[in-house]
Amino acid sequence: MTEFLYYIARSGLYLGIFYAFYLLVMRHATFFRMNRIVLLLGSVICSLLPLLRIRKENHITAAGPLSIIGSEESPLSAAHNSFLSWPVILSIAYLIGALVIILYTTISTVKMLRLMKTGEKRLIKGYQTTVLEGDHPSFSFGKIIVIGRKDLEENPAIFTHEMMHVKCRHYLDLFIYRIIQIVWWWNPLVWILRTELGLLHEYEADDAVIDAGIEARQYQMLLVRKAVGDEHFVLASGFQHSNLKSRISMMLKGASPKWFCWCYLAILPVLSITAYAVNPVRDSHTEGIAIELEESVPFHLVDVKPTFNGGDANEFSRWVNGQLQYPENAKKAGIQGRIDLSFAVDVDGYMKDIRIVRGVHPDLDTEALRVLTSCSERWTPGSQDGHPVKVTYNFPIYFLLK
Repeated sequence: MTEFLYYIARSGLYLGIFYAFYLLVMRHATFFRMNRIVLLLGSVICSLLPLLRIRKENHITAAGPLSIIGSEESPLSAAHNSFLSWPVILSIAYLIGALVIILYTTISTVKMLRLMKTGEKRLIKGYQTTVLEGDHPSFSFGKIIVIGRKDLEENPAIFTHEMMHVKCRHYLDLFIYRIIQIVWWWNPLVWILRTELGLLHEYEADDAVIDAGIEARQYQMLLVRKAVGDEHFVLASGFQHSNLKSRISMMLKGASPKWFCWCYLAILPVLSITAYAVNPVRDSHTEGIAIELEESVPFHLVDVKPTFNGGDANEFSRWVNGQLQYPENAKKAGIQGRIDLSFAVDVDGYMKDIRIVRGVHPDLDTEALRVLTSCSERWTPGSQDGHPVKVTYNFPIYFLLK
């Protein structure tokens, strides 16, 4: 689950940069259909970028401030006590948030379908239409247009508007983007861009209505009269669902010059630089060469655990305690606490991929790394299904002042 959280965080960063670019550069352009395609395609690309491996992570480098002193706690006990670790807590919070969005979407869709069942089913201009009695807001869901009888008889522009939503397949955008909202619900830019996507749908439908021959001023007055809508459905496109002022302003705005669409390409180097900067893989042992680390098994999952000097994991803890020295500067400053490290024992019994996961102070970082990287003793490697495997450890060390 920790790897999944890293993936969510990195993809969220890419989405944030892409959406910020959209809001700054693309938002006010009149290329409505292109903006829709770029917005959705860019979202998909940003979700795939974290899966690329461009370079290797340096595992023999201090990861930031920390503090240390000898600890008798073994990697095994640390694994057993990790149930309430931050990755677990964050994972639970993430899943709860996603389930809330799914539940809300389900309730909204059920209420919409129940409302649609109360209407009269008709085929108008080749489009499946549900005509509702009473003063209900008009909307489209999938390929179905839902409209009040009064609007159908007195305001044909509303039916034309909803017909354009169906014709332009805006319902596909809404379904795809709802999935994005479920996965990246915690990212506020995702919700902002959902509003922008809805506006793009309205811009495109409004433009098509005016092109169909309906007088622009008359249509704008109709928008004003219908500005106060009732309940909105998350998977529906509605006549009055979006910002009225923005829609009227876009109708009055002249077409963007065609050359402006080339500015969209500026996002490519921006995302490329970001992907290189935050890519999680660099190798300290092979400079300039990107080689994937071999597959490893967590300590608590391996069949046969590695052993150190003929003993269990506690034997290694005792060896570390005998090597640690409290840095004088940290001692004088009263700095103490816990440092979390990780390392792996490879199939040859050597320690590698040593890194600091959480720290407190640079002096203590250095001391912790000095001790672990100075270990030249070979372990007896672990095995899985009878074959030697690389085993990863989470190893806490404490610096405590008495």
